[in-house]
Amino acid sequence: MERGTFQLMKSVNRTLVLNKIRENAPISRAQIAKETKLTPPTVSSIVKELIDQDLVQESTLGESKGGRKPTLLLVNKNGYYIVGVDAGPTTVACVLSNLAGEVCERIVLPIAPHQTNVSFLSLVKDGISQVLQQVEDQEKVLGIGVAMHGVVDVTTGISVFAPVLQLKNIPLQEELERTFDIEVRMENDARAMALGEAWFGEYGEKTSMLALNIGSGVGAGVLIDGKLYEGAFGLAGEVGHMSIALDGERCECGNLGCLQAYASAPAIVRRANEQMPEKAVTTSEEVYQLAEENQVESVQLLEETGVKIGIGLANLVHVINPALIIIGGGVAKAEKYIHAPMAEALAERGLTEAAKSTPIAFSEIGDDATILGAVALVLQEVFGS
Repeated sequence: MERGTFQLMKSVNRTLVLNKIRENAPISRAQIAKETKLTPPTVSSIVKELIDQDLVQESTLGESKGGRKPTLLLVNKNGYYIVGVDAGPTTVACVLSNLAGEVCERIVLPIAPHQTNVSFLSLVKDGISQVLQQVEDQEKVLGIGVAMHGVVDVTTGISVFAPVLQLKNIPLQEELERTFDIEVRMENDARAMALGEAWFGEYGEKTSMLALNIGSGVGAGVLIDGKLYEGAFGLAGEVGHMSIALDGERCECGNLGCLQAYASAPAIVRRANEQMPEKAVTTSEEVYQLAEENQVESVQLLEETGVKIGIGLANLVHVINPALIIIGGGVAKAEKYIHAPMAEALAERGLTEAAKSTPIAFSEIGDDATILGAVALVLQEVFGS
């Protein structure tokens, strides 16, 4: 297979067969033909091609129903690899993943202060180079997926604005494709997290899903019928800058009362130091640890954070009406303290009983949701889904 291209994946029938194997493995050729309505010769021809290209492999024989035991098929998860990148705002993390989303290699590089576009690009390239060194045959690398902090133009692969890094118009996709001669797919980090949850989380079949990423900032990804919603100008999901208090705290964006000014990790640290300066906390993790030690003010602060998030969720439920809400990011580790107040705030403000009781789940993937979402950017090209 030609490195870094998805052209061989574009046949509708091929995509149908490959996805049937991915979703239902181990599965026989006869069962694929039955469920896809393709003829057995067509299925056999496509399967042979997929096996020849190391995308599919035969497994142990299935159970016989009176005749010869069928040979079962499954995706050859180690036939090809994908590089996933979680870029910013404090580190550049790069992984080498197989087709099952299993991480084979990982490198995490800190982002030094006062980055320029050139120095940031150099850091990303360094991380990718290090994980690619673990692949003997780089023809086996199908693509690079990048989850980038801030506003991203996915059509051009440009990082339009990375607010924490204070960088604009970084031509990430163009530079990475030129350097590595591998196709690159790019997305905002919060939307990538939503894709990661959809691909690798076990939440059952959902027609629509909202994934909220609460960490150094607050962002979200919306999936409708399994597809990421980008918005007209790539701003879909910037929910951290939704106002929840008209005369509230000033956000780093300059506006008053943004959700991010109350719920993000830096906001929690700021509020903690305002309310209990003697603790001199530097991270939201420290606030959580104080709560675990039954420090009353820390418990109350986290519960108040849950209420603020719940108010934001009520607004989002009335606009998007998702079948499921997933909470991820560093602040999600305080689930014990924020979950109930969050759900109660949503229940108080929901317009209907269905809105009030919108299911809220906390990420099953945790810290890897965003970087696996970057991997899924390439997987969805491979599998056409």
